[in-house]
Amino acid sequence: MAPHHHHHHHHRSLLPYSRKAQEEEDEHDDFKGAHISATEHWLARKPRSSFLRLLFIFLFFTFLLIFISRFPLLFLSDLPYREAVSPLPSANFCSLSSALCCDRSAFRTDICFLNGDIRTRSSSSSFLIFSNSSFSEERVRPYTRKWEAPIMSTINELRLNLRPANLSETGPKCDVHHNITAVVFSTGGYTGNVYHEFNDGLIPLYLTSRRFNRRVIFLILEYHDWWVSKYGDVISVLSDFPPIDFSADSQIHCFPQAIVGLQIHDELAIDANRTAGNETMADFRQVLDEAYRPRIRSILLEQKQEDGEQGKLEERPKLVVICRNGSRAIENEPELAALAEEVGFRVQLLRPEQTTELAKIYMALNSSDVMIGVHGAAMTHLLFMRPGSVFIQIVPLGLDWAAETYYGQPAAKANLRYESYRILARESSLSREYGKDDPVLKDPESVNAKGWEATKKVYLDGQRVRLDMVRFKKRLVRAHRYLVSIGKAGRRRSSAVNAR
Repeated sequence: MAPHHHHHHHHRSLLPYSRKAQEEEDEHDDFKGAHISATEHWLARKPRSSFLRLLFIFLFFTFLLIFISRFPLLFLSDLPYREAVSPLPSANFCSLSSALCCDRSAFRTDICFLNGDIRTRSSSSSFLIFSNSSFSEERVRPYTRKWEAPIMSTINELRLNLRPANLSETGPKCDVHHNITAVVFSTGGYTGNVYHEFNDGLIPLYLTSRRFNRRVIFLILEYHDWWVSKYGDVISVLSDFPPIDFSADSQIHCFPQAIVGLQIHDELAIDANRTAGNETMADFRQVLDEAYRPRIRSILLEQKQEDGEQGKLEERPKLVVICRNGSRAIENEPELAALAEEVGFRVQLLRPEQTTELAKIYMALNSSDVMIGVHGAAMTHLLFMRPGSVFIQIVPLGLDWAAETYYGQPAAKANLRYESYRILARESSLSREYGKDDPVLKDPESVNAKGWEATKKVYLDGQRVRLDMVRFKKRLVRAHRYLVSIGKAGRRRSSAVNAR
C-alpha cells in the first residue's frame, strides 16, 4: 500500500486569527454563508488605539506587497487569478498544429503539447517528435505542484525531443501504433494521501482528458498497481483503454498527438470559465457516479440478500461521521453518535482505511445529508456529497487556515452547506498537556509562525478532540432544521442508487 505522506506545502498566510468570536458565533441560528477572511477578522477587532491599527495596516500591506510579489497565488485565493491555460490546448499560447509547444505560464503546472510523428522511448525517458523543424528539446515533470521544488525533484523528468522529419527513417521503429491522443502524467509525489490523489491527480486528469470523450490513452510515470486498482473505475470512465506504465513498457508507442502534464485550477475545485465545455464540480461528480454506480448496485443486492426485505423509505436524514484513530480523533465519538440520533438523524460511523474500497465510501456519503469530520485528508470525501448537503468540519486548534483553504472553500464551491466548528482550547487534548496561558493554547499563530514542522508536530500529530456536546448540539439542531425545511429528510430510499 502507498505510504501516507505527511508533508506539507501549507504555504500559510501568517495572519493572526482570533478565536474570540467563537461562543457568540454559536448563537447565530442560520447557516453562515459568508466566511470572514482572517484579515477582516483581525481588522474588525477593537485595537488598543487607532495608532496601533494604523501601524498594523501599514505593516500588513508592506508584508502583503513583499509576499504577493513572491507568491502570486498563495494567500489570496479569492482574487480572480487566472492561469493562461484556458480550454485545452491553450490556443492563446500554443498553436494547435505546432509540433512541440510548452505552456509554462501557469503557477501550478507546466503542460506540453505534441503533434505529428510522436514516438516514446522509455529507456531514455523521452518522446521523439519528427517534424519539419530543426532539433530542439523541452524538459518537463508532469506533476501539478510546480511551485514545490522538493517534491518536484522526485518526479521523473521527461525529455521531449524535436527532430527533423528526414531522420524519421533512422529513428526507433514503432512497436505499437495508436491513432488517439496520449495524456502523460505522474502518480508519484504525494500520491498515497487521498487529498493529493484527488487534488493533484484525478481532478486535473478529468480536466485534461474529458474533452476526448474516452478516446484517450493514459501514460503513467511512477506507476503504482495499487493506484490503478483503487481508481480503475474512474480511469475507465475517462478512457476506453488500459493505462500504460511508461517506465516499465520498453515498447516504442507511437501517437499522432500527446499532452504531457495536467491542467489544474485550484484546491479541489474546477473553474467553469476555464474549461472548454463550462464543466463544474457537478460534472466531475457525474464521472464518479458513473464510475461507482455499477459496483454500488451489486453491493446493495448483496446487502438485500443478507437483510431480506429492505429498501423501505427512511424518514430520518442520514448523518455520516468520518472517524479517525490516533491524532485528531474524536475522543467522545460514541456520545456524538448518540446525540445525533437524539436530534433526529440516523448515524453511520465511517472509518476510511487505506484499503477501503472507494465505492463503499462513495455509497455512504452520496446517500447522506450531513458529513462531519475532523480536519484531515479524509475530508476530501466531501466531493462525494450531493450538492445542498451539509458539511461540518471540526477544526482543531492551530489549523484554521488549512481547514478553510483545503476543505472549507472547496466545500462552498461544490455547493455544500459548509460550517466550520472551531474547537475551544478546553475541547483540545492539548489543554491537558499545556498550562492554560501557554502560547500553544492561547496563541496558535505564534506556534504556526515557526513554520510548517511546528504546526505538524503540535497541532496535526499531537492533538485529539473532545467535543463539548452542549455547544456542538446547536450545530446538529441547525443542520436538522435546515434539512427538514428543504424537505431533504426522508422521501428517499436508504440507498445511494435509485434507478435512473
